[in-house]
Amino acid sequence: MTTETRVAYQGEPGAYSEQAIFDFFGASAQPVPCPSFDDVFEQVAQTSCDYGVVPVENSLGGSVHRNYDLFIRHALHLVGEVVVRIRWYLYALPGQQLSDIKRVISHWQALAQCERTLSALLPGAEREPVYDTAGSVKMLAESQRRDTAAIAGRRAQALYGLPILREGVEDDPTNYTRFVVISRSPDLPLAAQVEAADERKFKTSIVFAMRNQPGALFRALAAFALRDIDLTKIESRPLQGSPWEYLFYLDFAGHAEEAHCRRALDHLRELTTMLRVLGSYPRARMPE
Repeated sequence: MTTETRVAYQGEPGAYSEQAIFDFFGASAQPVPCPSFDDVFEQVAQTSCDYGVVPVENSLGGSVHRNYDLFIRHALHLVGEVVVRIRWYLYALPGQQLSDIKRVISHWQALAQCERTLSALLPGAEREPVYDTAGSVKMLAESQRRDTAAIAGRRAQALYGLPILREGVEDDPTNYTRFVVISRSPDLPLAAQVEAADERKFKTSIVFAMRNQPGALFRALAAFALRDIDLTKIESRPLQGSPWEYLFYLDFAGHAEEAHCRRALDHLRELTTMLRVLGSYPRARMPE
């Protein structure tokens, strides 16, 4: 890992996507903030950045569908994953109390993950979604609105200088987000190579499409069941240009080059109209 390695992410400095970069690549990574997930993929595809890090699912809020759609639009590879513990903090201007707050701003997912807590702490307060969690604290610092609070991670305090009004405002402490690392090359980055050297198990991500016929999905999944391959996630997304037909994204335990996984993929190709291996990479450890 060198200081020249540039990694794109969506959001402002202090966002959990930036934390995922440091957790995966180390402190010498150079995070490059982007206004949207589309821009993250473009930064990597156009060689402006070496890698990108994007969220794919949250343990409470579910999948980030936009990024699944972007996987199929770009010829990029998944080369790593990292799981980050999500803990939310309520920020306000200095001297403000809960009774002063009439509006709460943050990314819509953070607002959703704190809904019950906010209803108890701030009954009647308006929720206003904005583009980013850390960005909401930046907006609050710039606007100086004394009737407003913002929800973001701990690092936003050091970056934007606002006090924390309440800690741990997420509804459920078992709140984790899984991020994946995207690259122009299928080769694993150094951080993932170190993990692979530990002989930890791999995960493979694929996407496929098939004709809409009775039993088609059952037969596709049987290619893995027959070989005792653990499926860790399946996600369907609309197939653009074909109403009511779908792409299926699938994660399974194992490397695409392992013999039993290779046979499963060969079997699956016989049943599908399209199959693409997005990448094989070491499975992330759960944070302590």
